[in-house]
Amino acid sequence: MAWNEPGKGDKDPWGNRNDKNGPPDIDEVMRKMQSKLSGVFGGGGSGSTSGGGGSTGVSLILLVAFIVWMLSGIYIVDPAERGVVLRFGAFQEVTDSGPHWHLPTPIERVEIVNVEQSRNTEIGYRSTTGRLGSTIHSESLMLTKDENIVDLKIEVQYKVNDAAAYLFNVRNPDTALRQLTESAVRETVGQSRMDFVLTEGRSEVARRTEDLLQAKLDELKTGLEVTSVNMIDVQPPEQVQAAFADVVKAREDRERSINQAQAYSNDILPKARGGAFRIVQEAEAYQKQIIAKAEGETSRFLQVMDEYQKAPEVTKERLFLDTMESVYSKSQKVLVDMSDGNNNMLYLPLDKIRQPSSNSMIPVPNMNDAMDSYSRANNNASQSSQGDARIRGGR
Repeated sequence: MAWNEPGKGDKDPWGNRNDKNGPPDIDEVMRKMQSKLSGVFGGGGSGSTSGGGGSTGVSLILLVAFIVWMLSGIYIVDPAERGVVLRFGAFQEVTDSGPHWHLPTPIERVEIVNVEQSRNTEIGYRSTTGRLGSTIHSESLMLTKDENIVDLKIEVQYKVNDAAAYLFNVRNPDTALRQLTESAVRETVGQSRMDFVLTEGRSEVARRTEDLLQAKLDELKTGLEVTSVNMIDVQPPEQVQAAFADVVKAREDRERSINQAQAYSNDILPKARGGAFRIVQEAEAYQKQIIAKAEGETSRFLQVMDEYQKAPEVTKERLFLDTMESVYSKSQKVLVDMSDGNNNMLYLPLDKIRQPSSNSMIPVPNMNDAMDSYSRANNNASQSSQGDARIRGGR
């Protein structure tokens, strides 16, 4: 049905209606809203309208302020941190990493503590730009068990393991840790001798100091955990350092001599043991050889004896021939041909016999050659004698 249908009266869809029971006019609603907003932001209007707009504006302002105040309670804790929530100054809870919300200030507030940060404190010195700086003699000079003085510098690294205890149990935990460290290291050094502290006991002193310091921190519930104790330097006092340097040098010379002697011992002892073992092995081998040879000779003698008892004459002859064979096989022999049957003197070439030869037998061909050689030798001897006599006569 059209809005201007005949017979329905003058009806305007934009608000010019005569029907009082119908919906409100849009223009009128818009005017009222503009009037209220102008009243809130200081615009003019009728008295009643201005009063209502001011009340609504205050409410909006309070609502926005309340929302902002509630949003101020949102906070974020990093992974390396812990949040300690305080309600009217009293401890409430500890929150882990992530976004959280607490009742806004002044009801609650949050203290953020870094529990992964590595903190350090120095006893006996103060470092500057990563280097060993000035020495604090009031902290570094310590008395040992044997009533000597050492100059010791030590560094302690620690971190927070309980955020609530770190904030509330001790007024100044870092200062307390410094004082406890000095007390612990003095107690440890006071129970040790100076030579032990200066030489091989450095790591032991640091370990005992760490244990003692952690025990005291746990006793006071400081919420701190010691991660390492490092002895930076330990020296005798400046006034006697020259004498201690001589002592250290003498100690090093002694250690070097001991090491050299130990090296020589390690070199000579295995050789001596090896030589002794070789001699023992050779003696045992010789013993077995002699025993085996004696047993063999005994067995051979018994066998020969058995054969001798069976045939004495044959055995004697066989033993004689074996003996002669063994004797003549090791000596030089001269074979003389006696086929002519005469008994003249023989000439034996002893000089030839004495000469080494590949053949141990020197044959003499026959007796006539031997006699000719003997005659020539006699003639030469007589001619030599006559010549000597003429010489003596001429004189």
